[in-house]
Amino acid sequence: MELVWLEDFSALAEYGSFVRAAEARHVTQPAFSRRVRSLEHWMGVELFVRTPQGATLTEAGRQILPGAQEAARRLYRLRNEAQEVAGMAAKTLNFAATHSLSFTFFPRWLRNAEKGAPIEAVQLHSDSMVVCEQMLIHGQVQFLLCHRHPDVPPLLAPDQFISKKVGEDVLVPLASPSANVDTSPAALPYLAYTHESGLGRIVGHRLRGKEDYLHLKPLFSSHLAAVLMSMALESKGVAWLPKSLTEQEVTDGRLVRALDESWDIPLEIHLTRPSAPISSSAQVFWDTL
Repeated sequence: MELVWLEDFSALAEYGSFVRAAEARHVTQPAFSRRVRSLEHWMGVELFVRTPQGATLTEAGRQILPGAQEAARRLYRLRNEAQEVAGMAAKTLNFAATHSLSFTFFPRWLRNAEKGAPIEAVQLHSDSMVVCEQMLIHGQVQFLLCHRHPDVPPLLAPDQFISKKVGEDVLVPLASPSANVDTSPAALPYLAYTHESGLGRIVGHRLRGKEDYLHLKPLFSSHLAAVLMSMALESKGVAWLPKSLTEQEVTDGRLVRALDESWDIPLEIHLTRPSAPISSSAQVFWDTL
């Protein structure tokens, strides 16, 4: 049994695709498939039903998924505890944060949070929402900082994780002034988030069934809000972008509102942690928020 097998198992359950899960795990698809098969051999049962459309959990796979995720978290906690005893990582706080919040919100927020309790060391992992969620699930980080919307529940099991609201944001439909999106109502060029993006889940929920009404014509997609912002600045179309990321561009007039305020999407910024015990320094930080 290897720890990476449990992490691969969880990733494949999340993505439902060997290709996408292998990409998220930064390994080739054949190597990823061999590791999943090795776990199945060790378990003595099939954990996935494989079809040309992807992979779905068998009944056995669904039954053991929560336990496998908890086992991975326990192993990482054991490592952290050992390092703390040895004095190697006693004060380090490990965060996973989505890219858009890493660039703007996180530094300011951490400075304010540090006033309540001095922080000795911080390690920040910036990635897409699905990768950040997997890092938290596997116990590789203590905290996840991300955008949330009340109508779009997180994929994290509510009985295994708890969160606190630490800020607010809003998604605004923006475009370059030279894009002239209001003069072509028959086709609104749309810069979209991919399935890997937490903001994509939220925008997808808001726009579900309304694409035809807005005459959206998908032109480009990325899981990075910063990339969509760059495309919008290049007059490629309209994108729903976080206010926290685009304040300077809007102030400078390089991005303008493409739709009225009724299409804005209010957001909450949450810090999430496992409900299981975390390190003493992480617990002190959590308590002071």
